[in-house]
Amino acid sequence: MSELRSKPRHRRSRTALAVGVPVALTAGGTLVYGADLGVLGTQQQASAATTAAPAWATATADGFASVDALGQNGTYGGRDGRTVTVTTQADLEKYATAAEPYVIVVAGTIRMNPVGKEIKVRSDKTIVGAGTSGHIVGGGFFLGQGVHNVIIRNLTIRDSYQGIWNDKDHDFDAIQMDGAHHVWIDHNDLRRMADGLIDVRKDSTYVTVSWNKLSDNNKTFGIGWTENVKTDITIHHNWLRDTEQRNPSTDNAAHAHLYNNFLEDVPNTGVSSSYGNYSRGATRMVLENSYFQGVKNPVIKDATASIVQRGNAFSGTSGRNESGGSAFDPKTYYGYSPDKAADVPSILRSSAGPRASIGTTAASTRAAAATTLTVAKDGSGQYRTVQAAVNAVPADNPSRVVIAVKPGTYRETVKVPSNKPHVTLQGTGGSRKDTVIVYNNAAGTPKPGGGTYGTGGSATVAVEADDFQARNLTISNDFDEAANQSLSGHQAVALRTAADKVFLDGVIVSGDQDTLLLDTAAKDRLGRVYVSNSYVIGNVDFIFGRATAVIDRSVITLKKRWNGTSAGYVTAPSTAAGRKGILIANSTVNGDVSDRSFYLGRPWHAGGDASLDPQTTVRNTTLSAAIRTAPWTDMSGFSWKDDRFAEYRNTGPGAGAASGDRPHLTDAQASNQEVMDWLAGWTPTAS
Repeated sequence: MSELRSKPRHRRSRTALAVGVPVALTAGGTLVYGADLGVLGTQQQASAATTAAPAWATATADGFASVDALGQNGTYGGRDGRTVTVTTQADLEKYATAAEPYVIVVAGTIRMNPVGKEIKVRSDKTIVGAGTSGHIVGGGFFLGQGVHNVIIRNLTIRDSYQGIWNDKDHDFDAIQMDGAHHVWIDHNDLRRMADGLIDVRKDSTYVTVSWNKLSDNNKTFGIGWTENVKTDITIHHNWLRDTEQRNPSTDNAAHAHLYNNFLEDVPNTGVSSSYGNYSRGATRMVLENSYFQGVKNPVIKDATASIVQRGNAFSGTSGRNESGGSAFDPKTYYGYSPDKAADVPSILRSSAGPRASIGTTAASTRAAAATTLTVAKDGSGQYRTVQAAVNAVPADNPSRVVIAVKPGTYRETVKVPSNKPHVTLQGTGGSRKDTVIVYNNAAGTPKPGGGTYGTGGSATVAVEADDFQARNLTISNDFDEAANQSLSGHQAVALRTAADKVFLDGVIVSGDQDTLLLDTAAKDRLGRVYVSNSYVIGNVDFIFGRATAVIDRSVITLKKRWNGTSAGYVTAPSTAAGRKGILIANSTVNGDVSDRSFYLGRPWHAGGDASLDPQTTVRNTTLSAAIRTAPWTDMSGFSWKDDRFAEYRNTGPGAGAASGDRPHLTDAQASNQEVMDWLAGWTPTAS
């Protein structure tokens, strides 16, 4: 990238990310990049030594299931009881029907006998699949009158279908509740049942259904079927694919809040939608920021029912699309902030359904790792170079491959191609300084076959594969600007990412101009990057690109330029409109440079693309005196004031009061710009 160049989501439960984070970073802003780096390293060791229940075992619901009512304070399932692992129907029934609270981990496939059996779950239970391995086949769960505080998560419940599409004889549901309350159904894969995938009946209330995949079914999701108007339900971030009816059908619900759901009718599959979201009887429904693809009659209502639509997107739909009647304000009951409708398909395709990180411990995740490859310069490993180890990863590998790199300096370029996901680069030394991958290409460096590398091509390490992780190492570009003044193009990237779910934990990324390029595979592709417990070092636009990226609990070190002067720009986002850009949170910005010499950022409209909407937010971060009092500036004819640049509750000598040259978020705006809002349902977990 040349130096001179011619918006909300549900307030999900803010459970801590399952990684070590340096508490010391938020204390005083006194850390600088120096010879020791001991503060971050010490905290990593302390975090690893701490034993605590995994976040999924203590997770609590959002939406209506989080509301205190009927004597129940939110929905937290069996977190107060023992955690047990089951692999048989007998054990699952034993614990699910017990009077005591339990967290029940389903590890493997349980085939129900007889087919269609629904286990009668009692109160205070969490039933969770172990990663993606927990399957219930040929049956499901029943929550009866008065049952409360139940969580059903991360399971695949499937295949009670008896071969009759509109089956009137077999009431075989995946999850049925009759008069239950405070129930959270989350991150499940529900499909091919004889009757409903989810039935919420007989005044069941305070229910949240989130982040599920519902597919290949006729009567998918029914709510109500009672003359009483009592049910309060939140339905968000669910992917309904090839489901004919009840998507959902909501009868006599007092408050039905549906948002950020993706209803998809795929052509030529043999399943055709008859309708999408249906408000029946006296239901009051708020329907917002959902995406309907190819669905017939996407939104319909009875004359007596209400639907208030906001921000929904419709593509290839036909037939009835209705709204009208009185609304309610969901924020009266709980906080939330939905995604843009345009982002919903990509978010749900990558994040709905069971997650490998739920229902498993770090130890079991490590044990399940398919492969560990070792790299050592001295020949004591399987490979002498990092790239040789990457080359050995099979194409389309289905599970994690850890490339363990022994201490040493590896002068090479490394590329992880898009067909090799789930790769971890892990330095094995006692410090992140012990293992260094470094090279010195620049944008203007001639290539052996002719031409030059260009900015992206200059990267020492290039990551194009999803679900990549790096930890406990240094990635550097040591291009010598002073010695190459005649060279055109001094941009020299240390690390380029062009993938989704990239997790950089406990690393150093070091360079001068254009150090860390956080890109996406394509302009219309979501690319999330989470950087924690790390150092990023540079001077000009050294955190840049179009990815949705978080720099959290890290140190951003400002560096003088090749001639000893102090001047530069921390970020240069090139965010696509409707996406989130760069978030710096809970961190420290400092370095051995002159006061008031660095901007926090400027808008990069790559290629002069006026449709871009660059974004950088810096919040809860300690800023040294190096930051200018007017911290944002224009770029290549584009004004930063036309894009999205803001601060929130920063501290230190470089912080300043809100003004026209220094916009601050309001508390309400900041509530939609937190780390988990950026990550969109992805919880980075070390593996």
